[in-house]
Amino acid sequence: MRLQRLSLTNFRNFARLTLDFPRPITLLQGDNAQGKTNLLEAIYYLATSRSPRASTEREVVNWLAFKEPLPFARLEADLAGADFPVKLEIILTRQANQTNNVPRFSKQIRINGVARRAFDLVGHLPVVLFLPQDIHLVTGPPAGRRRYLDATLCQMDTAYCRTLMDYSRVLTQRNALLRDLRERGNRQGGEQLRFWDEQLVTLGSRLTVRRAALLSALDEEANRQHRVLSGGRERLRLRYTSGITDRLPAAGQQLALDLEGIVGPPSADVDQVVALFQEGLDALRRREVAAGMSLLGPHRDDVRFLSEGRDLQAYGSRGQQRTATLALKLAEVAVMGRELGQPPLLLLDDIMSELDGARRQALLTLLSSIPQAIVTATDWEDFSPAFRAQARQLRVVEGRIEEIVA
Repeated sequence: MRLQRLSLTNFRNFARLTLDFPRPITLLQGDNAQGKTNLLEAIYYLATSRSPRASTEREVVNWLAFKEPLPFARLEADLAGADFPVKLEIILTRQANQTNNVPRFSKQIRINGVARRAFDLVGHLPVVLFLPQDIHLVTGPPAGRRRYLDATLCQMDTAYCRTLMDYSRVLTQRNALLRDLRERGNRQGGEQLRFWDEQLVTLGSRLTVRRAALLSALDEEANRQHRVLSGGRERLRLRYTSGITDRLPAAGQQLALDLEGIVGPPSADVDQVVALFQEGLDALRRREVAAGMSLLGPHRDDVRFLSEGRDLQAYGSRGQQRTATLALKLAEVAVMGRELGQPPLLLLDDIMSELDGARRQALLTLLSSIPQAIVTATDWEDFSPAFRAQARQLRVVEGRIEEIVA
């Protein structure tokens, strides 16, 4: 699917906006705090039903809307490219009930005018988003890297998304039981834990295999993209570290070799992970009860970024870390397009900062082959005249967008 038109009402600093995307590349220039990132956020929100920057719906509603009798925000996207056009719509409406005078908003989702769940929205407009703070994928804590894997997989595989929700529910219940056993001084609790163990192992093993398959595909593609961005001087490797498969190195290596695919029915390797997972839980039983939490499972796994054998989190320069993050996002475009049979929309925010001239030129060459991309910048000079000539050039000033005619 291709984004044809975006319409916003009372979203962030856009009181009213209707914008078409007739070219493969849209270049949006403006000073800081003018609305460039807000536009990318709106597209990502329509694609996934979640904001990458806000924790509550009221944060994305334009402050002027609160002066209206019934504050609301509306986001619409018209898509083309399939057998028939698709219209995505999200409406945020202020609820009558409030907590501590804090406004609360309900979310309505419609697809072609029909009310749907948030779950149904995902997949209609696959997107890959790069924000400057995404460098924390390399430098930040493991939780951010796990969220990245889960968000990527949910766009490609609805079954994974269901499994992830079920796993989170089971993990919450199991942790509550572990805390209860600790308070009662029960260091075993085998019978009571068996029911939750079985579900945790079954669901967690599926998540582990899918994540490992995704990392295997991203590793190959990210290394290719990284070599282009670095002028062939550096190699990037991605490693999925799991407390389950890492328990037996030989088994873990075999798992990596036998991975079948990212989406679709679970591969035979799930049985191997189930056995390792259950063995690990049995060995950790006393420690888990004493800690009052589950110490093994995909909720504790991580991803490592390696360049020439060095861990970039600890030893990479800022430029290397940013290049690795960008290579990962470009790899995501390729892998997602291959798995879904359609290329995702690439959203790049302030991509040129902290990249040297050679890496900028390499990036522009790569972008020229992307089916659809929206790129923001503060300085036109970051882009070559040839690149600008093939893009639709827009300027954003205080929530208003105007086209730059060459």
